[in-house]
Amino acid sequence: MGTHLLVPAAGQNGMHFFSLQQPLCSDRASGLSRGSRTDTALGGGGRGGRGSMGRLHPPVVWEVWGGVEVCWGAASGGVGGLAEGRELAGANGMVPAFSCAQKSKPQCRGLAPNGFHNSIMAPVWKCPSITHSLRDRHYSPWEFPDWLPSTRKWTFLSESECAQYLPGEMKSPLFSIQREGIEEDGVLYRINRFNSLQPHEERLDVSFFVGGPVWAMEWCPCPEGSAAPQYVALYCNKGMDEKHSLAELHTGPALLQLWALGILQPEAGLAYAIAADHGCIWDMKFCPSGAWELPTTGRKPPQMSRLGLLAAAFSDGKVLVYSLPHPEGLLAHKRAQVQCIATLQVGSIQAGNSSECGQCFSLSWMPSKPHQHLAAGFYDGTVAIWNLPTKSLLQRVRQPDGSLKLYPFRCFLAHDHAVRSIEWCKVNSNFLVTAGNDRKIKFWDLRRLYEPINSIKRFLTTEITWLLPYNGVTVAQDNCYASYGLCGIHYIDAGYLGFKAYFVAPRKGTVWSISSSDWLNAVAAGDITGELLAAVLPDLAMNPLNIKRPSERRFPIYKADLVPCSSAGGEEEPRPKSRTYSEMTKEHCLRFQDTDLIGDSSLSALDLTRRPVPKGHEQGAHKPSRLASGRGSSCSRRDGWVWGLPARGRDGH
Repeated sequence: MGTHLLVPAAGQNGMHFFSLQQPLCSDRASGLSRGSRTDTALGGGGRGGRGSMGRLHPPVVWEVWGGVEVCWGAASGGVGGLAEGRELAGANGMVPAFSCAQKSKPQCRGLAPNGFHNSIMAPVWKCPSITHSLRDRHYSPWEFPDWLPSTRKWTFLSESECAQYLPGEMKSPLFSIQREGIEEDGVLYRINRFNSLQPHEERLDVSFFVGGPVWAMEWCPCPEGSAAPQYVALYCNKGMDEKHSLAELHTGPALLQLWALGILQPEAGLAYAIAADHGCIWDMKFCPSGAWELPTTGRKPPQMSRLGLLAAAFSDGKVLVYSLPHPEGLLAHKRAQVQCIATLQVGSIQAGNSSECGQCFSLSWMPSKPHQHLAAGFYDGTVAIWNLPTKSLLQRVRQPDGSLKLYPFRCFLAHDHAVRSIEWCKVNSNFLVTAGNDRKIKFWDLRRLYEPINSIKRFLTTEITWLLPYNGVTVAQDNCYASYGLCGIHYIDAGYLGFKAYFVAPRKGTVWSISSSDWLNAVAAGDITGELLAAVLPDLAMNPLNIKRPSERRFPIYKADLVPCSSAGGEEEPRPKSRTYSEMTKEHCLRFQDTDLIGDSSLSALDLTRRPVPKGHEQGAHKPSRLASGRGSSCSRRDGWVWGLPARGRDGH
């Protein structure tokens, strides 16, 4: 490949949650040598030049291709806060001077081997090397060695005891599936609670019924390159028609479910479920790394091998951290109550009051090792941050049952209303972003909390995600305040480059949830219309104002519609007026329209080892029309469905 220098220019029922598991990557897959390195600047002064509060420096990535160092991003005016204090130098050992007037992108012409235009694929090809390098630097093989699951802390429930925790629906509504490229006779299916549908022999979709409307869901991370079974944790509300007040705390029985999806094969089953009495769960997050170990790890009883550390935000205002064991350690027991490792709440030892800030709606675990901080957003606009391994007597209290109660070491009022979403910067843990019901998105430097770095007032945000290579966030929004034609998914710069918001994808209604893949430079979102969409982003380190072919970057995954049972396989009739769930399911059924994700015309065959084809060497290929969503994706719905889309191959490539 030729040498290119890239220089940037400077809660209620009805919620959809989407979670995307990201693919694995190796140096061979990325096509780069082990000599490549990533130096990312984000924040205040560093040895590369001046830095100032209020500036988020974009990532600077140097890759070695055939002995030539290639820069994939930099900031004019100097680089500050470099990780590990590395000195940036070009091939001649000098720090290059960048200017906003310089050419900001390589000449990518023609089609890539998979049929996409090279201008679309160029950002995708560079992301695996960036992600792999940053994870090598910021991820840990083992953390929190004292927080191991123990059989003494698990209480297995009888059928009568667990009845109050189970979701209310025993069977799924009737549904049919229309798969693209396959002629089907419109057969109607119905699945029992905690069961999955027999997979189709020609497709890789997985569907299972969890018993209620899914409110929160999270993939359990495992080490890169391992062939370990995949697990997803989720919470569903007990009833389909229940309503909850956001302004008041409430407790009650809840069931946290852990589903085993195998080694991304089209098979799903309930591994086990945890009964809790702290109300509904609004959000949950796994520790990013260092919490998983092999199921065969030898542990002296009563300890068990650990699957992961899961933090859950409850409606009683508390955050509970669970140490989850591998299912093999629980033998035949699938429903149990477990003593959490730690209970996190606001206040202090002298004035501990979980109701002070209201319900907890959002969580974010610090993405870089040692992952010791956990941030949470509350109803009154407060953001609290806990130091999990603290030994301070002011922040840590040992409970009579042996568990810990932790108090935050830092609290600040981030918004005037509830904090809907919170995310750490994946490169520098001094920075995080929050979105609230006051319609504001704020970027914060934890070293200077007296004011945000940048505050942007736009539409009502439902969820945000921060992709690794860029100093900005991708935002899902509610349509209640959106201007006509502008409802959907937007990318918003943190404020340093000063770019206008980039419209990633228009949507017809509220986008309830969004998730991103650092490996594929892609986002996926589920909206209120029942559609799941994926989009490949451009290189957002450069001004996206003149991005071409925006529609070619978007790919539908599936669509769900509510139709009369008599027309499940035909034309859709006018929808009835709003009714209760039980009344609706008597006369109507769901129709899933599944797109082809494994054909030759999909991104499931994405080859990250290929590079842009030089001009004059284009390969003729038909344009693909679908996107494979990394290692697997899943979108939760009000009717209690989880619709999974695993990709091909053990490693998700």
